[in-house]
Amino acid sequence: MSSYNLLSEPIRKYIRDKRWESLRPIQEAAIQRILATDNNYVLISKTASGKTEAAFLPILSKVNFKESGVKVLYISPLIALINDQFERVEKLCEYLDVSVTKWHGEANKGQKDRLIKDPNGIVLITPESIEAMFVNKPYNVYHLFSTLEYMVIDEVHSFLGSDRGIQLKSLLERLQKINKNKFSIVALSATVSDVNQYVELKEFLGNSENTKIIRDTNKKDINAIFKYFPNASPELPIPLLEDLYEQTKDSKTLIFPNARGRVEEVAVKLKKISDKNKGHKNYFSHHSAVDKEVREYVEFFAKNQSHQNFCISCTSTLELGIDIGNVDEVVQIDATHSIASLIQRVGRSGRREGKQSNLFLYATDKWSLLQSLACWLLYKEQYIEPIVVNKKPFDVLVHQLLSIVKGTSGIILSELLEQLKTNSTFSDIEIDEMKDIIFHLTEIDFLEKIGNEFIIGIEGEKVVNNKEFYSLFKTETFFKVSNKGNKIGELPVSFQIKVDENIFLSARIWKIKDVDFKAKKIEVIPTNDGKKPLFFGNSADTAHKIREKMLEILFTKEKYDFLDEMGQDCIDDMRKDFSVFQLTNFTTERPLLLSNDNLTFYSFAGSKINKTIGFILKHNGIENLYFDDSSSFVIKNLNSDFISVLKHLNFEKSDLDVALRELVETNPAVLDFSKWGQFLPVNYQIQLLKNNYFDFEETINFLQLLKVIKNTD
Repeated sequence: MSSYNLLSEPIRKYIRDKRWESLRPIQEAAIQRILATDNNYVLISKTASGKTEAAFLPILSKVNFKESGVKVLYISPLIALINDQFERVEKLCEYLDVSVTKWHGEANKGQKDRLIKDPNGIVLITPESIEAMFVNKPYNVYHLFSTLEYMVIDEVHSFLGSDRGIQLKSLLERLQKINKNKFSIVALSATVSDVNQYVELKEFLGNSENTKIIRDTNKKDINAIFKYFPNASPELPIPLLEDLYEQTKDSKTLIFPNARGRVEEVAVKLKKISDKNKGHKNYFSHHSAVDKEVREYVEFFAKNQSHQNFCISCTSTLELGIDIGNVDEVVQIDATHSIASLIQRVGRSGRREGKQSNLFLYATDKWSLLQSLACWLLYKEQYIEPIVVNKKPFDVLVHQLLSIVKGTSGIILSELLEQLKTNSTFSDIEIDEMKDIIFHLTEIDFLEKIGNEFIIGIEGEKVVNNKEFYSLFKTETFFKVSNKGNKIGELPVSFQIKVDENIFLSARIWKIKDVDFKAKKIEVIPTNDGKKPLFFGNSADTAHKIREKMLEILFTKEKYDFLDEMGQDCIDDMRKDFSVFQLTNFTTERPLLLSNDNLTFYSFAGSKINKTIGFILKHNGIENLYFDDSSSFVIKNLNSDFISVLKHLNFEKSDLDVALRELVETNPAVLDFSKWGQFLPVNYQIQLLKNNYFDFEETINFLQLLKVIKNTD
C-alpha cells in the first residue's frame, strides 16, 4: 500500500487541498515506518525537503487526540522557529480539529491557561520552558505531559555536543519517568550525514536499540562561486561591497557575515550603494541584538514577497529552519567555523523543488580563503564534524540537581542521588562525585540541609529564582538602544561603548549620545559623520580535520573552477611559500620555518589542540609565544631546541592539575564557556577544562605522531 493511502482521511484531504503532486522521498519513507512501529526515528534530509510534514503526517494519523492530555510535544531550539512552525502545524491540525499551543516566554498567557484547564492536542515548546515548568510548577508537568505519545525534536543537530543538548537529554529522561506510557521520539536534522554520528544520535534519544535512522540521500545541486578581496582594514573593502551589490541587487538574498558588527556594516553599506544606484530599498539586518518586533517584520516581509527583491544581512538567527520564503542566493563573508554551519546556510537558498542552491563566498584574508576552500571541499566529500560528547557534564549536573531540589518542597539525599544516577545523562558520573558536588553546593549556600532534607539555600535562591536560570547558555548583558523613546535594538556590554562613538544597528549608523550604566540604556541619534562604527563579535572552535585539509590544499596543484582569478593567485602564492617544505603526510607532518633567529611552527591543528599546545608550552616555560588560531598556526621566537621541547612537553597529570588550578584561580574567565562551571569545586572545574576547553588526549596523539619538517634552502 502506498504511503498516501496509509494516512488518515483528514490528512489525505489536507494533501489534496494543498494540491501536492506527490509526497517527498523523506515523507514516503517516514510515513510507512512511523505508522508501523513505536520506534524512535531520526529523519535526515536536506533543508526544505518536507521533514516537518514527514514527522507530523503519520503522527497525526496515528494518535488518538480524543483522549485527555497533551499527546505530542514539539521541541525547538528557537522561539522564532516555534512561531514559524506554529502556522504550518496549526493549518494541518485544522483538518483534525486538534488544538496547537505555543508555550514559551513570549507566548499568550491565556492560551497556556486554557491548556492547563483542558490538557489536549499538540504543544510547541523550548527546552527552557520545560525546565521552568519542572522548577516552578512540577505538578503541571505531570498534569500536561504524563500521557505523551510523541516527541518531535526539530533541528536536533543544534543540540548535539552542547551543554544545552545535555540539558535537553536530561529533560527527556525526566519526562519519560513521569509518563504513564513511554513516548516515542522523532528527531529532524539537515546536517547529520556522517554514519559515525549515528551512535551519538541514538544515545541522545535515550534508546539506541529502538532508534532508527531514515536518511534521504538525494543530493542538492549547489552552484558555488568564491571571490577574494584582500583587506588589511577592519572594515570591508569597497570593491567587495560593490561586487556584492552587483551580484545580489536583482535577487532575494541572505548574507552571513561572522559577527553582529559585520552584519550591520554590510546592511548599511549595501543600502547606501543601492540608494546611489536607485536600486531597491529592502536591505535589513537580522541578529539577536535587533529588536524582536523588527526581526519579526523582516521575516514576515521576506516570506510574503513574491515580486520584490530583498537582502537580509544576518547571523545564525536565520541559519536554522525559519521559513522566510524563497531565497535565490546565500552569501558567506569569510570562512564559517564549521561545515555543519555552512550546510545549514547554503540550504537556505533554492528551497523550491528543482531549484539549485547558489552560494557566493567572499574572503578578505588569505587564511580565511584557505579555510573556506577546506570547508567546501570537505563538504563535497560529505564530511561533517564529529559530535563531541562530554561524558562527565559536571556543570550541567549542578544545574539539574538545583532544578530537582527547587521542584520539591525538600528532598533527602538518597532520593536526590537516585534521580540523578538513574538519569542516563549522568551515568558516567560516580555517586561519590555527585556527593562531592552536592556538599560543595551546601558549603556555598546554594543548598541548605534541614534535618534529612535538602532545600535551596540563600545564595541558591538568588540564582534559581532568576529567569536566566532555565537556560544552559550564558546570556550576554545587553544595553537597550533607543532613539527618542523608540527602541532600536540592543548591544552587548563592552568597554568600547561610550558617548560620541558610532555604532551599527538595525541597518543604520547611530551616534551614542548618552549611556546609563545603571539602567543599561543607550540613547542614540542618526548620523552620517563618517566616523568608523564599532564592531562586536566572537570566534568559535574549528575542527582539526578542517585545518588538516587546509594544509593538504597547499601541497596540491589543483585549480578550482569555482574560485576567481585573484583567489586562485592567492592560493598559488601560498603554495609557493610552502613549497620550501617537503611534506607528503598531512596527518603527521607539519612545517617549521627557520628564518634568522625566528622559528614559525605551523600546527594546522584544531582549535582545542592549538589551545592545549599553547597552554603546555607556556607551562613549560616557553615565553615570547604568539598564538594565532584563526590562521591555524603557532608562531614562536625560540632557539633551535624547539623541536625537542615540542616533542617532550610535560603531560604529567599531577603537574598539569597544578597548572590548571593556577589557571582557574588567576583567570576565572577561562570558565566563561560554561554557565554553571563557576559553582563547581575547583578539582571539578579542572576536569571541566580538560573535557570541554582543552583536549589533552588528542594533543598527546598529535604530538606523538608529529614529524616536524624544516624548510629547505
